[in-house]
Amino acid sequence: MLPIVGIGAGLVSALLFTVVITGSPLALLLSYVAPLPVFIAALGWNHRAGLVAVASGTLAVTLVLKLSLGLAFAIGAALPAWWIAYLALLARNDDQNNSEWYPLGRLLVWIAAVATLVTVGGALAISTDFETYQRVMTHGLRLVLSGGEGIGPVVRLPAGVDAGEIAARLAALVPAAAGASFVPMIVANLWLAAKAVRVSGRLPRPWPLISATRLPAQAVAGLVGGILLSFAGGFIGLAGAALAGALVAAFGLAGLAAVHDLSRGKSWRTPTLLAIYLALVVMLITVFPFLALLGIADALIDLRRRKPPASPAA
Repeated sequence: MLPIVGIGAGLVSALLFTVVITGSPLALLLSYVAPLPVFIAALGWNHRAGLVAVASGTLAVTLVLKLSLGLAFAIGAALPAWWIAYLALLARNDDQNNSEWYPLGRLLVWIAAVATLVTVGGALAISTDFETYQRVMTHGLRLVLSGGEGIGPVVRLPAGVDAGEIAARLAALVPAAAGASFVPMIVANLWLAAKAVRVSGRLPRPWPLISATRLPAQAVAGLVGGILLSFAGGFIGLAGAALAGALVAAFGLAGLAAVHDLSRGKSWRTPTLLAIYLALVVMLITVFPFLALLGIADALIDLRRRKPPASPAA
């Protein structure tokens, strides 16, 4: 049963990953949930089923397309899903023989770390020479901004604005943006998979109180280190920028969890949450950094230390 589940999950995941080559918006959306079947197999059965899904999906993409895309599937979608699912189901027994499951805050840090590795791996896949990587990224962004080579511009720039200069500046931001975008994508896939597996009754871990998620204080040091490394240049600087972007995203999600937790039982809870989510939809780039600052403050001084414990249903 376990190999069959793993093979099926891997093939579905591979299909979701490869449909992006059609170029349609729906295909792009489907590619974002490529890790979902691997998550479901690993959470609902065990991590060995997840490994079978990784292997079968990678083999399928390699045979149908080519080895480089098979490796991209494994590194960018399947292996991260397997590893995060494996960590999510880790537990140990305390002195009273009660199970202590892997903390969500530390799981979020691992997701940020995996996002960093995937971002660096993607950059190295483009080129192992940093200057060549920069040229490729800048050229691609310039095509998006100004068109060329048979494609029209995706973004209309005002007259007099140099697309090449804007593209070069945006290329420097790509690692941080890639690291940051990977975190909510993996979190969303993990949540969806856990919900589906829970409905089927196969989730070994009790449903956690997600609003209690709080990153460890050490993650702040990681963020500072990532920011400092980003000034180093080369692939080291790229890794630092990716780590900083990924941790900012993780702290932002932790800050959102803190808002949910701190507003519990308050009369202003509903309008506040509605306003925050609406603001995130309308002006994500402006609002999210404030949530990240809240997440950082919570990690350093534990803003919720005086709150009474909540039940998972809260």
